[in-house]
Amino acid sequence: MYLSLISAWQISASRRLSLRALFPLIILAMGSSGKDVAKKLETLREKIRQHEYFYYVLDRPEISDLEFDKLMQQLKDVEAENPALITPDSPTQRVGGKPREGFVKVPHSSPMLSLDNTYNEEELRDWERRVHELSGRSDVDYVCELKLDGMSLALIYEDGKLVRGITRGDGSVGEDVTLNVRTVRSVPLSIPRDRLKKAGIPANFEVRGELLMPLAAFKKMNDDREAKGLAVFANPRNATAGTVRQLESKVTAERRLDYFPYMLLENGRTYFDRHSKTLDALHAAGFKVNQNRKLVHGIDEAWEFILQWEGKRDSLPYEIDGIVIKVDRTALQDEIGFTGKAPRWAIAYKYAARAGITKLENVRWQVGRTGKLTPVAELVPVFIGGTTVRNATLHNADEIGRLGIKIGDWVQVERGGDVIPKVAKIIDDKEHPRPHDLKAIEMPERCPVCGTKVVRTEGEVDYRCVNANCPAKLRETILHFASRGVMNIDGMGDALVNQLTEHGLVKNVADIYKLSKDDLLSLERMGDKSAQNILNEIEASKKLPLERVIYGLGIRMVGERTAQFLAEHFGSMEALENASVEELQNVNEVGPRIAESIVEFFSIAANRKLVERLREAKLTLSGEKKRRGTQLAGKTFVLTGTLAHFTRDEAKKMIEDAGGKVTGSVSKKTDYVVAGADAGSKLDKAKELGVKVIDEKEMETLAG
Repeated sequence: MYLSLISAWQISASRRLSLRALFPLIILAMGSSGKDVAKKLETLREKIRQHEYFYYVLDRPEISDLEFDKLMQQLKDVEAENPALITPDSPTQRVGGKPREGFVKVPHSSPMLSLDNTYNEEELRDWERRVHELSGRSDVDYVCELKLDGMSLALIYEDGKLVRGITRGDGSVGEDVTLNVRTVRSVPLSIPRDRLKKAGIPANFEVRGELLMPLAAFKKMNDDREAKGLAVFANPRNATAGTVRQLESKVTAERRLDYFPYMLLENGRTYFDRHSKTLDALHAAGFKVNQNRKLVHGIDEAWEFILQWEGKRDSLPYEIDGIVIKVDRTALQDEIGFTGKAPRWAIAYKYAARAGITKLENVRWQVGRTGKLTPVAELVPVFIGGTTVRNATLHNADEIGRLGIKIGDWVQVERGGDVIPKVAKIIDDKEHPRPHDLKAIEMPERCPVCGTKVVRTEGEVDYRCVNANCPAKLRETILHFASRGVMNIDGMGDALVNQLTEHGLVKNVADIYKLSKDDLLSLERMGDKSAQNILNEIEASKKLPLERVIYGLGIRMVGERTAQFLAEHFGSMEALENASVEELQNVNEVGPRIAESIVEFFSIAANRKLVERLREAKLTLSGEKKRRGTQLAGKTFVLTGTLAHFTRDEAKKMIEDAGGKVTGSVSKKTDYVVAGADAGSKLDKAKELGVKVIDEKEMETLAG
């Protein structure tokens, strides 16, 4: 009813009413029940916003993650039932919208200038002298702030609602990255009028600040990328820039970024009469203002602040590369003015690079959990940034070649933006002349842990050990094998696997099937019933189909879907073991790189022996050959809502049997969305992206 009422309104193309302007009409048409729903929604949203503030801004959560997730799901459910009442600033709308084809250029309200740098106390005092001369005052107050190592970002708010996020760009024009900025949890999507009023901030304003990636998030992201065989980011600053310029906002949402504001503008001009007031007001409005700041009286106090944080910078959860000192009074800032590129009333004191010069004594090759071999430089110990450094990464063989480094070289080691120290360059000067008795760094032909011949896939920079039994990979290999989506051995988690490997009870995945109750009872915190339950789980895993075992072997680039295709095509582990690269490429979705990875895996004698032991343990190593249809080859489907005649699994099987692929989220790469009753946000996303929506009858027809 209320939708037909809205459509009756004549809205001209030149002056369309905003969705928010239509809400009163919608609620009016819905009657008293609509008012109740709208009130319930706003109460839920405000409650969630408050808990987001506690968690992401104050770092002081008041409820558990599970309780928060329940609140969010409750809001999603109510909004799904009342889509006309969804607002752009709802917590459910942080991730969404059509992925961009590129970024729109947007001019700044006033130039986003960089800062001049100073590197020692003398230069800093020279800067203060110029401030005194330009202002005609000797009693100048300053605000000292940490110089966060991220990227500058401007946020535009209208009526307290975030409407645009813009990168610094060239200072005059930036890029519109609003969809990605909305995923940053410490950025408020909306601020209530009463809160803005209390903070003394106008309804329409601009905030400028620093977007960064915390060190913990940076490490997790790089670990995940390494596990997938992707290139890692060099430092959090580069990772931040790369993340915020993702064209798919869901990728940005997966990587936790933080935003720390330091400027408030109205119509391109500073709003408050003091910078210290600006920071306090932004904090009062709900922004995550960095608390490590200080109002000081003169440069002597500023210098004390600089020295204090130089010694404490390693304790921070994010990277800083110095301290920013700003004149506090806005009127004085205007008097002192600007150069062509930077304000004269602010300066950045840059800390010296956390680097040291030492000698490279040796290189050892470290085997990671994915089998990747990483060269680690063994150094004459050197003190850098409060820590004695004995080891540093050389990244990979290509980096060794680029540096031209050899054992015996003098090298510069840095602890800058990187989580671990790295060798930056060779030193060859008067104090550190390059020695004559240098030794070339040799790439090992065999794994330094298990002795298996290492391989390097064409087009990749890394060498790898592909032995599934390699002790360096053992713990992660077992956890993968026992996980729910693989062999589903419930109870075999981190704690148990750690004990099994530490006690030498499991040296490869086949040893799992030799465990006895006495073995398990010998471990800590293991009772009779728990031990028997685990043995029952192990026995039950033997009945799982061939594709699970293939997936469990941990062959690089062979995931769950590829394992299923391999099992259906070959029908047995034996046939897969003996398949050639050419034969493997006849399998659906198996290209040259995956085929070569499979052949490499089975070329290792230890891997073939492992399979034989699994066969002796009576795991399922054969199945029915199956030829999938080709009607839906190359087509991607998403299922949403309740289907009348099929379960989700049945519909998925029908599509995959016809050569199609079923995924869980809608994107511009989706070919069809199959919509049943009570379809929710996926249907809305499909309509927004122009993806074809079909019912189950059409799905049957397409699948043949």
